[in-house]
Amino acid sequence: MPGENLSRDEARERAALLSVDGYEVSLDLRSAVGGGDGEPRTFRSVTTIRFRCNEPGAASFADLIAPGVTAVSLNGRDLDPSEVFDGARIALEDLAEENELVVDAQCAYSRTGEGLHRFVDPEDGEVYLYTQYEPADARRVFANFEQPDLKAPYRFEVRAPEGWTVWSNGTGEPADGVWRFAETKPISTYITCVVAGPYHYVTDTYERVFEDGSKLEIPLGAMCRKGLAPHFDADDVFLITKQGLDFFHDHFDYPYPFGKYDQAFVPEYNLGAMENPGLVTFREEYIFRGKVTQASYEARANVILHEMAHMWFGDLVTMEWWDDLWLKESFADFMGTFGAVGATRFKDAWITFANRRKAWAYRADQLPSTHPVTADIRDLEDAKLNFDGITYAKGASVLKQLVAYAGQDAFLEGARRYFKRHAYGNTRLGDLLSVLGETSGRDMAAWARSWLQTAGVNSLTPQVLLDPEGRVAELAVVQEAPESHPEERPHRVAVGLYRRTPEGALERYARVETDVEGPRTVVADLAGAEAPELVLVNDDDLTYCKVRFDETSLDTLRTHLGALTDPLARALCWSALWNMTRDALLPARDFVGLVLRFAGRESDIGVLQMLHAWANSALVHYAAPQWRQTGAEQLAEGALRELRAAGPGSEQQLAWARFFATVAFAEPDLEFLKDLLDGTTSIDGLEVDQELRWAFLEPLAAHGVADESVLAAELARDDTASGKRHQVRCLAARPSAAVKAQAWAQVVESDALSNALVEATIAGFDQPSQRELTAAYAQKYFAAIERVWRERSIQIGMDVVRGLFPALQDRPETVDATDAWLDSHPDAAPALRRLVLEARDDLARALRAQECDAAATGH
Repeated sequence: MPGENLSRDEARERAALLSVDGYEVSLDLRSAVGGGDGEPRTFRSVTTIRFRCNEPGAASFADLIAPGVTAVSLNGRDLDPSEVFDGARIALEDLAEENELVVDAQCAYSRTGEGLHRFVDPEDGEVYLYTQYEPADARRVFANFEQPDLKAPYRFEVRAPEGWTVWSNGTGEPADGVWRFAETKPISTYITCVVAGPYHYVTDTYERVFEDGSKLEIPLGAMCRKGLAPHFDADDVFLITKQGLDFFHDHFDYPYPFGKYDQAFVPEYNLGAMENPGLVTFREEYIFRGKVTQASYEARANVILHEMAHMWFGDLVTMEWWDDLWLKESFADFMGTFGAVGATRFKDAWITFANRRKAWAYRADQLPSTHPVTADIRDLEDAKLNFDGITYAKGASVLKQLVAYAGQDAFLEGARRYFKRHAYGNTRLGDLLSVLGETSGRDMAAWARSWLQTAGVNSLTPQVLLDPEGRVAELAVVQEAPESHPEERPHRVAVGLYRRTPEGALERYARVETDVEGPRTVVADLAGAEAPELVLVNDDDLTYCKVRFDETSLDTLRTHLGALTDPLARALCWSALWNMTRDALLPARDFVGLVLRFAGRESDIGVLQMLHAWANSALVHYAAPQWRQTGAEQLAEGALRELRAAGPGSEQQLAWARFFATVAFAEPDLEFLKDLLDGTTSIDGLEVDQELRWAFLEPLAAHGVADESVLAAELARDDTASGKRHQVRCLAARPSAAVKAQAWAQVVESDALSNALVEATIAGFDQPSQRELTAAYAQKYFAAIERVWRERSIQIGMDVVRGLFPALQDRPETVDATDAWLDSHPDAAPALRRLVLEARDDLARALRAQECDAAATGH
């Protein structure tokens, strides 16, 4: 529907015309329970909006996506819904200076995670509701002006089924069957929130006494489905929450402004989490049903702190339009890691950032859709796709560089002034740059031009010349930029020199911080140093770049990578080697060999799990087809060897067990997994809990060892929402043409599955061992995607277009078919074309890497 995709120009025009005084929203959710699940369900939504118009007599519109509207009243005049409502917008004519709009609508419950999502727990039949709006789905629940710069206070009231509890952004109490909530501060539509149902709810309190003697008390709450309550470690959630609130109060000098602080872990969630003030929502997978490594707890802590940082960056001060989405997401991503290191037990979180988050950014920044951190967001579809590795992880990396460039004290003082100057308002790039310029004394405009307003990633390579005595005569850093984005940026970097000790450890013996500018920078302070075995540009990960190595350094890593004693340096080297593999500079088999040789010595569990994921990707996408069988055998053999060697009950043992399941394919390995499941064999210290059972079952299903009856029996053992998702994924993974046809039809031809089951089906459908079985779906994919994009919600559209692209049909013919679709669909939705272009680029990159790998042995 044309009106659904609000453009930036329309939003600016409306913001220039209107200002909003307040909303009153009344929802009747009693229809959520009872009746069959076959029919569409709706709920009543009555919204009153009081707003002003600075051009009386002008026309505008309100946003609402709903199956039907019962009544519309503007300034006491009843309007005919059939005349003013087109399914997405309500036309408002002849506005007065002060206006009151009342809309009585029938809105739809969602099964896609957008708007008001309704979930029925298969374990006990209970119904759970929650809202998710970013960037523009509040209009699926109540009539509004759906853009971030038309902030307003909100009053919500909710009628709910008997026995339910309801939460919203403000505090609320029930009376006469109605939950009424306190008025919020002025906030944007996309961060309003309602959660309702028979959730398991735990409470605590945060207290803070400030230097002036004032006291802040924040009620804390945490909730999940009743079925997950036995696994809910709320104490750890509250611990991280309190540590984060202390940390941000220490650094922001602006007390948390939104009253209570609830955190809801909800089912079938599309995102990691959402920063609704006073009621943060998270995907319930952050409640761990089985044993996980500390990397999982660290990831959860990072997300908790990320969302908490949004209370200031995003909720208190909000970007004017989605162009400046980075003003909230980049800061929150940086602050999540900054806070984890500064306030929690996760002191090595910068290693995770360097290894995992930046890998996301490097990939995104080399796609044809790459964009500056401050993006050109023309409309809401653009905005939806820009929640990407550039806006989050590159933006956070750039802020890390800014801290090195301007100094941490100046950076934080700038943040403090920014909050106080723009509280409850909306900002653009210039508003932040002005305060940072004040506090740092630096030319922030020049810095922003290089780092925020250009795209692409630079490569930094060391050049080392030795004198006749074997010392460093000159060490220079060469900067390169891709032709498509030729910007050479100023980089504040540390250059580290490493050599082996007599005991064999590879350790740093010299380090210099310097500014790299232009194509070549000489690091004068390292002249005269003893010859290094390894030069690590961007030591300590101060800047955002792809690190390259000189030949001596690369040879050292091939033989002594495991001897690097510093875990951050080791993680940076692994990341650089992975980027070289993706860039077809290092054969995939060489990367796999390095993982097999050195990963067993990796002490950082998050890095180890990342290496497992990279090694598998190297085999599936970047290895020459002729070598895949050999590589698969090597990985499975190595994984089993490390599994048996790992300490009983250790995190490494669990990580290698999961990785072995990922790469197992030969009959003896599959039989071993089956025996572990049956309990006829065991590994000392390895507890095969329910989550690990499903991890073992997927390869058994994909290779035809576990059939439908085995999976049904496992679901009976784990008849939960999580168990259902696992079973659906395993069912779709089976090696059968009929199975693939059914899975395709369920996802592409029907909208009966919820978002979570769509995701699970797609995950099972495309198995690396089944390339021939799914080859026929490449043509079907291109025939279907425009219709899917047009008919389904944007979230489901994104899942289908990304998840079912025939990436495993890694032949030039697939690239040609993609190009043919792009050439014949020039007028397809820009967001759809972007997704297809990105998938094409990934495929072309894989083919280049395969050529590099094949050349390693002359194939």
